[in-house]
Amino acid sequence: MPSGKVRAVLFDLDGTLADTAPDLARALNRVREANDLAPMPLKITRSYTSSGARGLLKIGFGLNPDDARYDTLKLQLLEFYAAEICVDTRLFDGMAELLDQLDRDSLPWGVVTNKAERFTLPVLQGLNLGERAACVVGGDTTARLKPHPDSLLHAAAALRLSPSECLYVGDDLRDVQAARAAGMPVLAAKYGYLGDGGAIETWQADAIIEHPRQVLDYL
Repeated sequence: MPSGKVRAVLFDLDGTLADTAPDLARALNRVREANDLAPMPLKITRSYTSSGARGLLKIGFGLNPDDARYDTLKLQLLEFYAAEICVDTRLFDGMAELLDQLDRDSLPWGVVTNKAERFTLPVLQGLNLGERAACVVGGDTTARLKPHPDSLLHAAAALRLSPSECLYVGDDLRDVQAARAAGMPVLAAKYGYLGDGGAIETWQADAIIEHPRQVLDYL
């Protein structure tokens, strides 16, 4: 359990704050269709969503970033995604109520994600959260992505708080690793995508939550 006084809550975006998997899966299937391949079901692509284009092209085409076709297909994927970026994306059940309670308690909250700002900001606007977030840190806001702590440290500085006063919530092993490196308490969201980081119980988060409203238990 996080110790000390928590004065702000920071959320990962994909798989923690919002279920973005349907829109990203559709973008992947647009690329597959353009390459004469059949669509893949969401139940297969869902767990790869937190890894962004890298994860989706891995499951969708068996490609790694050093493969010759990777950059071309990544560009196609991101173009399709940008065109339909917040169509079926929704907050996870209970997240709206959690954010409302944080606002009522005058506890600032923000978003720290590896998703680039040009996608992160439209998603938040589409969810009517753009003006409510106290800070938004995208994957290109700082020099290094999670699991490096840079983005979390940047968010804490933007809120004028020490990292130990910010609680981070994420659904991927790298979220926990980044929080640990930043000296920030962290909750692992079992309701999210979880990625390929092994069993969530081995991530060494301060606690595991199965529903967004459980964040309130640690404040």
